[in-house]
Amino acid sequence: MSSPKSSLKKAFKTIIIPRIRVVIVGLLLIIVSKSASFVAPMAMRSFIDELIPNQDLVGIKNLVIIVLIALVIQAVTSFMLTKLVSVQAQYLITELRAEVQRKVLSLPVRFFDNTQSGALVSRVMKDVEGVKSLVGTGLVQLIGGLFTAAVAFVLLIRISPPLTLFSLAPLALFAVVAIKAFSVVRPVFRERGKIEAEVKGRLTETLAGIRIVKGFHAEKSEEASFNKGIHRLFDNIKKSMIYMALVSSSSILLAGIATTVITGIGGYYIINDQLTLGAFLQFTFLLGLLISPIFQLTSVGTEITDALAGLDRTEELLAEVSEYDTSGSKAFKEPLEQLRFEGVSYAYEEDQLVLKDINLEVKRGEVVALVGTSGAGKSTLASIAASYLTPTQGSLWVNGNPMSDLSLSDYRSKLGVVLQDDFLFDGTLKENLLFVKPDASDNALEEALKAAHVKEFVDRFENGIETVIGERGVKLSGGQRQRVAIARALLANPELLILDEATSSLDTESEALIQQSLATLTKGRATIVIAHRLSTIRNADKIVVLEKGEIVEQGAHEDLFEKKGRYFDLYTRQAKI
Repeated sequence: MSSPKSSLKKAFKTIIIPRIRVVIVGLLLIIVSKSASFVAPMAMRSFIDELIPNQDLVGIKNLVIIVLIALVIQAVTSFMLTKLVSVQAQYLITELRAEVQRKVLSLPVRFFDNTQSGALVSRVMKDVEGVKSLVGTGLVQLIGGLFTAAVAFVLLIRISPPLTLFSLAPLALFAVVAIKAFSVVRPVFRERGKIEAEVKGRLTETLAGIRIVKGFHAEKSEEASFNKGIHRLFDNIKKSMIYMALVSSSSILLAGIATTVITGIGGYYIINDQLTLGAFLQFTFLLGLLISPIFQLTSVGTEITDALAGLDRTEELLAEVSEYDTSGSKAFKEPLEQLRFEGVSYAYEEDQLVLKDINLEVKRGEVVALVGTSGAGKSTLASIAASYLTPTQGSLWVNGNPMSDLSLSDYRSKLGVVLQDDFLFDGTLKENLLFVKPDASDNALEEALKAAHVKEFVDRFENGIETVIGERGVKLSGGQRQRVAIARALLANPELLILDEATSSLDTESEALIQQSLATLTKGRATIVIAHRLSTIRNADKIVVLEKGEIVEQGAHEDLFEKKGRYFDLYTRQAKI
């Protein structure tokens, strides 16, 4: 964890310096506003000691006008300042959110496998909000308060050095208490962000899986899990509230002590003609201008401490290594002709290989089917082909080039994926289809709908292709969702197609239709198919049988069937021959 000093230095360098013009204008407005706030207290001495005793009505009138003008200046500059810094702070929050979201999308799939999506949402949306305390009102109050306190201190010394020194003793004690409290509470705020992210992450998962929760009557279990999280959050908040209450109570006590002592000593000086009544009242008002901003720094300090904790967490996320940073830079614009796995092994955890020494070639125009029991490594192999995972050992070659040398962005532009449980966004059918190719023509869209047999059920919808399908396509049946996913792949027209149980959600009639669509879809491109229903891949150019992460057989259906090996066992057991 970085220190407060290093965090402030980093925040100053990355947030304040790039906006130095706005900061300078803000500082000028602060100086004007706070300077205007001294006019009324400074007029008090003249008003009490000179104008009233001399019954100078003209002087009183002029003094009132001057004070009113100062108040107007203070109000106008305060409004301009708040408007300037608040808008700038909100814009900065928007920029940071965009930067963090861009960074998150660039991270490898493995990162998401180990991180709750709800926690990431919290980090994108909430952690960056604290920046408004550095560029917004928190910074204004901090600099304005310090300026006011400094000017007030100088003026107080000019009125009465002894009274000023008496008033500083409680303030010094308060500073010690505040510094200690903030050093303790900063890690608490940092931990709070993590707890909030975890709680929101779990809640997001619960709501996304509400059908499973209700299907297994697990409401009580989720309730208990959520309660545990929010009580951890409560304990954290309670701890920070106790420290902040200590600072706040100390400020009230010490301010009261300072005021009482100053009143007593001031009264003594007035009686002994060492201080006029006007000078004492002026001193009292100026002391308020000195004490008030210092005690306001309690809340400002809390905001800035929370902001720095949030920015620390944001910085951690931005420091994650993007998959595009580690990929090659060689352009890959030519058609994809060949994909070759050379001695590929992969382990999710050290020394626990799920793929072992895979050697496999997939050519353009070929359909290569991966079969095997659950856990054999089929999806892992497909994920490496899709560049979601990087081999632990060995390498992936594309058109004779190591995948590690090629531009990942160029490679992904040639990729199309249809998953077993394909993801659809909350929106219209048209929006979900155009997601892969926003500039697709209406004719291309119509062709994709027909080829995937989506048009058959879309035409029955009142709003047709503009029908809103709900989160994850919940308003569609499993078969309909799968056909939409296939239509999306047809529209994308990829050069490498990966089908993971693409027909698993379909009934017999739909499957027959989709098989026709897939036959069209796979023509002229390299295709990798993962299938448990072996009847669907009989026509594959090459069938690869995986067992415990190793290739045990490969060849055409007829050849493997005649060998009566592992594939024969799987096929006959499933077909019940």
